[in-house]
Amino acid sequence: MIELILQDQHFKDVTTPNEFWPPKETIYENCVFSGSNFIKSKLSGLKFYDCRFEHCDLSLATVQQIIFQQVEFNDCKIAGVLFDHCNPFALEMRFSHCKLDHSSFYQLKLQQAVFQNCSLRGIDFCEAVMKGARFSGSDLMDAKFDHTDVEKADFRMAINYQINPASNKIKGANFSLDGLPGLLAAYQIKVTL
Repeated sequence: MIELILQDQHFKDVTTPNEFWPPKETIYENCVFSGSNFIKSKLSGLKFYDCRFEHCDLSLATVQQIIFQQVEFNDCKIAGVLFDHCNPFALEMRFSHCKLDHSSFYQLKLQQAVFQNCSLRGIDFCEAVMKGARFSGSDLMDAKFDHTDVEKADFRMAINYQINPASNKIKGANFSLDGLPGLLAAYQIKVTL
């Protein structure tokens, strides 16, 4: 089947996503999606290259084998999305002012990923490779880190994280003094600042 390629387009206020999305062979290049509702949409198999989502709701969307390469999400709600079902090849995403609560990045390679001012409550980062990731201004309450590689990641402005140094790779990661209790919680050590 021939792939449909859509380039340099702006899709705005899409409210019937299952009718909007073309066949799964569609490629979007340098497109912008804004003010749209993709809740519980089946986005499986679509390909996004150099695209941007702004003020969209993708909560509980199905992303089986979707390709996200150099994709930005700004002011989006993306709760409960299983990103670990995406196509892992050259996966690259940036999130700014997004709510990603209870989504999963299990076993993904997201080196240099950016989560700026995001709500990451209950996120699953277990066994992910997050080398050099930045979590500036993000809330990581109940986020799960187990056998996660966060070497050289930046947690200095993040809050509410708990990362066990014994079960995660944290060499060269940056933490603030305020984040010290989150590193020592597994040892049941209390720190008073």
